[in-house]
Amino acid sequence: MSHARPGLTTCSQYDAALHALSAARQRWAETSVNRRLALLRQIKDALAGIASAWVAAAAAAKGLPAGDPLAGEEWLAGPCALMVGCNGLIATLEQLEEKTFLRRIPLRTLADGRLALRVVPGTLWDRLLLSGVRAEIWMQPGVTRAHLDRYAARAYDIPPAARQGKLALVLGAGNVASIAPLDVLHKLFIENQVCLLKLNPVNDYLHDLLAQALAPVIAMDALRIVTGDARAGAWLTTHPAVDEIHITGSRDTHDVIVWGEGETARQRRAAGTPLNPRRVTSELGGVSPTIIVPGPWSEADIAFQAQQLATQKMNNGGFNCVASQVLILQQGWEPATALLNQLYRLIAANTRPDYYPGAENRLTDFRLRARQPLEIARGDALPLIVANTDDDPGFCQQEVFGRGCRSPVLRPIVRKAFCARRSAMRISAAGHAGGQYCDPPAHPQSDWT
Repeated sequence: MSHARPGLTTCSQYDAALHALSAARQRWAETSVNRRLALLRQIKDALAGIASAWVAAAAAAKGLPAGDPLAGEEWLAGPCALMVGCNGLIATLEQLEEKTFLRRIPLRTLADGRLALRVVPGTLWDRLLLSGVRAEIWMQPGVTRAHLDRYAARAYDIPPAARQGKLALVLGAGNVASIAPLDVLHKLFIENQVCLLKLNPVNDYLHDLLAQALAPVIAMDALRIVTGDARAGAWLTTHPAVDEIHITGSRDTHDVIVWGEGETARQRRAAGTPLNPRRVTSELGGVSPTIIVPGPWSEADIAFQAQQLATQKMNNGGFNCVASQVLILQQGWEPATALLNQLYRLIAANTRPDYYPGAENRLTDFRLRARQPLEIARGDALPLIVANTDDDPGFCQQEVFGRGCRSPVLRPIVRKAFCARRSAMRISAAGHAGGQYCDPPAHPQSDWT
């Protein structure tokens, strides 16, 4: 892959950063658990000192006026999330000996015999902030309770002197502020790799703040934080000092890094021969459906779930890779009209500005591809566009990074009055890009089988 070089000054800065990281990668891989625990506690202290400034900078960058309640999102998606990440790593590393941290994780066996680990809720804060939310990790076939420890914290099973230090390039997200530093913590403390973090230009304003929060690992030459445009990022992905790459972004950007561009990229993909030979991990945008489970919903149920749906779509202005993209409804379910009306009223009242570059162009493209789009006006902000998934095959494969939504309709199956769980899940899994979906709680009297 050939990419134009960034400016000479920028190149020399990148090379200097990579040189320092390369020299430190083996030393970092051999760093003791006690030293890592001390570093994480130092990061927490530094983070506490800049948290308010972080939130103020993020709110300003997204066009939120001073004192706007929506700035609360920046606390939860910024310094609070990073603090939770530090706490989780500390709790695990403190119980690393004999991997006793596994004892606090509830286990269950799935219908197909696989092992499931309930990881949320895991703390008191999970129960307070994520009431009713549950998350599990489903293990691969063959992983048993007796041997679970073999698959946890595996990087620490290797004696420090036998570890092989590596250098990871982390291409940071441009939307949620905590994603990039959390990716860095994962590489440093879970995979034993030093990191060059290149911020997305949308989040360049975070550079100095993150440098202060993560100063303890920067001082050890285990991390460098740089800025730059897409050309700089492309150049870094082929730098000989980089061993691995992690990206949070779009599928298109990921594919260009791995396969290249044009017809030759299609040929490489078909042959299974990537242009970039490095291991590339990624968190990419998906088309996440929300399944509305029908039942005898009350007015209070409708009001509550409308707020949940509006939040799923409009959190962070709609610029989330896990934002709800598709609303799956049962055909003929009577409360649907009231639910949608309340949902649209809530979204219409949200007139926050559209801060993410390219939002208007993406929304215009989505509108033009829809046959009869419904537009929900939002004052001076961009409207919400609602279309049917049947309008365009691409609607189920490409996210709308902004305020667009699709809505297919489930038809009754056999003689059941309500849609079957398996059918809804099949539509979600087979039709939509990405592996994420949201499943609101079913009414106790619904036939959700």
